[in-house]
Amino acid sequence: MAVSVAQDGFRLRLGLLAAAVILIVTVPFWLSRQETDRALASSEWVAHTSEVRSALNDLLYGIRDSEAVVYRYRLGLLDTLDRATIAQNRDSVLEGLQRVALLTRDDSNQQVRVGELRSMLQARLRLIDEAVVAIEAGDIAAADVAMITAVQEFPFRPLAESLLRDEEAKLQQREAAAASNVKRLDVINVVAMLLQLALLAVVLMLTERQLRHRLAAERASQQAIARAQAIFETAREPIALIDGQLDVVLHNDAFAEFYGLDEVARDQRVALADIAGNWFDSALLQRLSDVLGRDRELWDYELRQLNAEGAERVLLVNARRMRLPDSADRVALLTTGDVTALKRAEDDVRDLNRQLAGRVDQVTEVNRELEAFSYSVSHDLRAPLRHVGGFADKLRRHLGEDADEKTTHYLRVIGDSAARMAALIDDLLVYSRLGRGAMRLQPVDMQAVVEETRAIVSADLGERDVRWRIQPLPVVMGDENMMRAVWQNLMGNAVKYTARREVAEIEIGAARRDDGSHEFFIRDNGAGFDMTYADKLFGVFQRLHKASEYPGTGIGLASVRRILARHGGRIDAEAAPEAGATFRFTLPGNTTHS
Repeated sequence: MAVSVAQDGFRLRLGLLAAAVILIVTVPFWLSRQETDRALASSEWVAHTSEVRSALNDLLYGIRDSEAVVYRYRLGLLDTLDRATIAQNRDSVLEGLQRVALLTRDDSNQQVRVGELRSMLQARLRLIDEAVVAIEAGDIAAADVAMITAVQEFPFRPLAESLLRDEEAKLQQREAAAASNVKRLDVINVVAMLLQLALLAVVLMLTERQLRHRLAAERASQQAIARAQAIFETAREPIALIDGQLDVVLHNDAFAEFYGLDEVARDQRVALADIAGNWFDSALLQRLSDVLGRDRELWDYELRQLNAEGAERVLLVNARRMRLPDSADRVALLTTGDVTALKRAEDDVRDLNRQLAGRVDQVTEVNRELEAFSYSVSHDLRAPLRHVGGFADKLRRHLGEDADEKTTHYLRVIGDSAARMAALIDDLLVYSRLGRGAMRLQPVDMQAVVEETRAIVSADLGERDVRWRIQPLPVVMGDENMMRAVWQNLMGNAVKYTARREVAEIEIGAARRDDGSHEFFIRDNGAGFDMTYADKLFGVFQRLHKASEYPGTGIGLASVRRILARHGGRIDAEAAPEAGATFRFTLPGNTTHS
């Protein structure tokens, strides 16, 4: 895209430069041609005026010469009257009139003068003829009258001079115009020269810029070629170019190192068949021929070959046809990847998978044993406990009022211990099921779960003053029954450990963390605990208070931790003795908002 835009810009600049060249060359030429034509026209008018002057002089000379012939004969200076000269002068005068009329045909005023001059000259020629006839007839007086009448009645010189003055005035104007044309022509030539010099400077500048760009492009091309060559040589995978005869026409250092071609020049042809290794695989050779002949591609063809040291390596061969910019021959880019280590790793993975399958079988067997154990606990242990508790109660009723205080105490301890052991068995079964039961992930409205749990734990509070502060809680993805168990344990503990407070204060809230997860907390003003023993808080059957002070089996917080772990969350606590406790737990961010 960028190359196309650059080419379009270059063509535009070239077109503008060509247009400028045409304008700078043709416009001055056209103006110079016009001024030259004007100068030539002025020169022609100068010659034209000279011709008019010459024609007038000729006709005036003809009249004067004819009259001079008559006067000389009249004065006796000639022996005979030269009629031939008079006739010749007549023709010259008439011819001169014709020439003057033709030369001044573009000027109507001059034509009027020429007409008047023609009338005068024809009249004088006629009087000259009359004088000649009178002289030949011997009538000298009539000849004198005719000559005097011609001079007095038909004075043509003022008219001829007026006509000539008008022509000379026009000549001066045309000479001034010609001088102006010459000056304009000089200006045009100077401007044209300056424009052509500027054009030459622009052409040189553009040529220099184009040359600089070309050199920069060549340098960039050479750098790109050098980078490609460096990449080609630095690549650790063996790379080669093969032709239609399956000869290697070019290879990199890794190829030479792998196949022991260190003494073979990179651009020296060598047949694949002459390279040590298994290049005689007929299927591989056929596929390489298809790559070159049918423009197909070869991907991850697995091949076992011997390297230069004779060690067997597992290779993945890839090939794709390509065209070299400086050659019309078809070649293919051949690359080989050494996956020996990967194959070994795959073998190790298969071995580990087999071992893992055995371990899974073992775990499955253990789970079956745990199921059997759980069944045994839930049935075989409960029955004796029911017997112990039941018979202790029967014995207490049987003795009735005959039982002394010590006997009554023993029976109560037996019943309480049986009940406690039954509770421990129930909690242990619940805890074991938490790690095995399938999770049903669905949107869980934590606000509704907490409100429901509060109603349940508040049912047995009696006259206790418990103040709840529950903030808005979000909707999360999780197992609803498990989330309910989490809140029942945490809220039940908060109610239990605030039993000695006149006013119990329990606060529940949530916040969104920067990583997108949700953090929930429950805070109370109860008995608290010593943080020195906080690592035992979430263990099974671990208690930080005496059972006589706060009843319980010590499995509730362990169950909470297991549930949150299965949801990808975690739980921790902060507390101080007699200063309350705060439990915080997190759930991942795959949640929706209420």
